[in-house]
Amino acid sequence: MKTRLKIFLWILIVFFSYQIYDSINEPIAFNKTKTERYTQVISSLKDIGSAQVAHKSVHGYYAQDFESLVSFVDSAQYVLVEKRDSSYLEYDRVYRIDMLREVVVVDTLGFASVKDSLFGDSNRYKTMMNVPIDGVEAQFTMKADILDKNGYRVPVFEAKVAKDVVLYDQDQYLLTQEKALVSVDGVNGPEIIIGSLTDVSTSGNWPTIYDANKE
Repeated sequence: MKTRLKIFLWILIVFFSYQIYDSINEPIAFNKTKTERYTQVISSLKDIGSAQVAHKSVHGYYAQDFESLVSFVDSAQYVLVEKRDSSYLEYDRVYRIDMLREVVVVDTLGFASVKDSLFGDSNRYKTMMNVPIDGVEAQFTMKADILDKNGYRVPVFEAKVAKDVVLYDQDQYLLTQEKALVSVDGVNGPEIIIGSLTDVSTSGNWPTIYDANKE
């Protein structure tokens, strides 16, 4: 009887020890996986943001979809210009004298490939629409729009992915906590986002630690 009781107690000790270990280790493993995957996702979102900013600088608006954005990177060029101050004398009929006029002269120096400027020899822009997580077959959601800001029409864009997609195979309780996160050191909310459809912004909703991780 004593032997059976000892065995039973040892089983309980092992069971509760494992439960304690698991309760400590699981959040650590979750945070490690989260940081690794967020870093990958944010890297792709930055590529999308850079391509969209270039698209707006050339065309004056953001691309509506990835097909047109990739096509733009493939073929578009920046115009390289030099601006310099200049002045000249012009006869003023009102004052009947020569008056100094100051102007800004813009010289076109040449052209530069958008692809080479942003991505160099890499072709990763061709797959930047795909969420770069093993086991995930999904694309980022991207939209572009025009906002009315005090009578001015301002282009905006947004690209995002749900944390549910990025952390699809993680503990649901920890994932629920992560989606409700509000912290200066974390990615707040249920999605990872760059840009905004309601405000004029090309920033992401992640802290600077993820910028440092990429570097």
